[in-house]
Amino acid sequence: MIKGGYMKKILKVNLSSEEILTEMIEEEILRKFVGCWGLALKILYDSLPPGIGPLEPENPLVLMTGPLTGISLVPAGNQTSLATLNADTGFTAGRSHTHGFFGPNLKGAGFDGVIVEGAADKPVYLWISEGSAEIRDATELWGKDTHETERIVKKMVGEPKASVAAIGPAGENLCAGAWIANDENHSFGHSGVGAVMGSKKLKAIAVYGSEEVPIADEERLKEITKKWIHSLMFEYPPTKRRQKGGIARTEYEFLKKRSLVSAKNFTEVSPEEFGKGMSKHKITPKPCFGCPIGCSYDVEIVEGPYKGYKASLSGGGEGMEGAASLCGVYNADAVFYLTDLCDRLGFESSTIGSTIALCIECYEKGLLSKEDTDGMELKWGDPNLVESLLRKAAYREGKLGRLLALGPKRAAEMISEEALKFAVHIKGAGMNMHDWRACWGILFGQIVGGGSGWPAPGADYIPEPDLGIPQLQNPLEWRDKPETARKTGMKKYWDDSTGVCWFATWGVPNALVYTSEAVSAVVGWDFTPEDALLVGERLMNLERAFNIRRGLTPADDIEVSPRLLEPPSAGLAKGRSLAPHLRGMVMEYYRAMGWDEKTGKPLRSTLRRVGLEEIIQDIW
Repeated sequence: MIKGGYMKKILKVNLSSEEILTEMIEEEILRKFVGCWGLALKILYDSLPPGIGPLEPENPLVLMTGPLTGISLVPAGNQTSLATLNADTGFTAGRSHTHGFFGPNLKGAGFDGVIVEGAADKPVYLWISEGSAEIRDATELWGKDTHETERIVKKMVGEPKASVAAIGPAGENLCAGAWIANDENHSFGHSGVGAVMGSKKLKAIAVYGSEEVPIADEERLKEITKKWIHSLMFEYPPTKRRQKGGIARTEYEFLKKRSLVSAKNFTEVSPEEFGKGMSKHKITPKPCFGCPIGCSYDVEIVEGPYKGYKASLSGGGEGMEGAASLCGVYNADAVFYLTDLCDRLGFESSTIGSTIALCIECYEKGLLSKEDTDGMELKWGDPNLVESLLRKAAYREGKLGRLLALGPKRAAEMISEEALKFAVHIKGAGMNMHDWRACWGILFGQIVGGGSGWPAPGADYIPEPDLGIPQLQNPLEWRDKPETARKTGMKKYWDDSTGVCWFATWGVPNALVYTSEAVSAVVGWDFTPEDALLVGERLMNLERAFNIRRGLTPADDIEVSPRLLEPPSAGLAKGRSLAPHLRGMVMEYYRAMGWDEKTGKPLRSTLRRVGLEEIIQDIW
């Protein structure tokens, strides 16, 4: 019996009919899929038959919180996940997560999630507050950037504490890599979710609520989270690198030393000048709901051509690499400015950054001419050029703008067969943007993933003591990577389903115990770490079945972007490549997962074992 954690209502909005309903989810479903990514994926699988495109009205946006979302006692209990058909790949399950205050406000409004179906005839926004919801006109918001939209919507609803998730021009114009920004520092990135939202003429979703999330056993939860927070803050070194806007304060040194900074479309590795001077600018941490880390931050640029500009950035470094270093821009002030510009235009930077970098390289190699680029000379390291290209892409201006709006793989296909060798992508989508050629565990997890948000992270960047991997694996040893992808994938998908930010669980000692016990204490279930890993494994198989039904084959896992398999020209992985081992690694991964080697399908016995026997008929 559910005693806490859930608000026991899901909002269902059809923009075509303007009908708003509430639904309840059976406890059996919640127990099997929990929340956030797990519950969103289950709903997506059940509601979207094959044969529908990502930008068609029938493709839903499924936004879900988890049982730990909105509980202040839980470290970083602020996650909301989104599932939809991936607009960037066109055929895989789209997965995206955000933080900040959106999820806590949604639960405070009395809902565990929102399902948006159909498409409006004109721009609208959705206002959800204190147990009710309404569709409102957004004509005056169309064309505004994400930050402008957030500020205006808060005034329109009369609630300054509301959380607003909005698309920018990139989403309105259905660009590849369009995302949904919220609370200025946060976003639903990856999977082209902003384009899906734009196709529905849905400019924003605003939420606010004050209802408390019920807790079955608060005293037990306090005992668990006390240990959890101690482990996170004092036993886990990565926390210190992330605290209080740490990626900028530490000037990117950790990633540079590991040869992981992407540069000039992966033709350079970890340029020394990238990151230098970041700490001299005025950095103000902007912690999310319930977060003791505070990795997100605002930064005021104190010198250079962008002096006085204030950027609102998230905690990771991927956004800065996609917006800047991938295109050869290394100066700190320009990096901050371009990253913030991506956010405002509504771009997830890895996809648009990879496409801009591809075009610069193709122009250098003579595969694009000035006629193709609207007369522009494309070159590395010019922040003014990158700004112009971002704006052209967001509005699909000219030949070049329309080309950039396609994303890296589709743009390469339009340029030439030769250009496909230089396109950096995973199944057509932008990847989690670091140069993972020096971390084969993460690279392999990306390759066999669905081209969405972070999949299996491996254990060569951060160890996973809860999975029996207390030390970093050799990042250039290929033999252990398939099994590690299986193990870490299971834990990652569990972590994606509880309602807690991954930075509070990834590699944190005993996090698997803490999260499963916290869910037990909050909901009133008896949930073990073994149950948690089974949830993760179930989701890996459900996602695979979803993708298989839409055409995924082993070739999609093996015939990957050639640039990702090129030996780096410098750094710790200089001259080394995953290419000779990839096919064997994929087959070993399939065997470890219980998937058929010929088709990549989960075996019938695997689906029965993980509790998905009802979908056997869908793929066999």
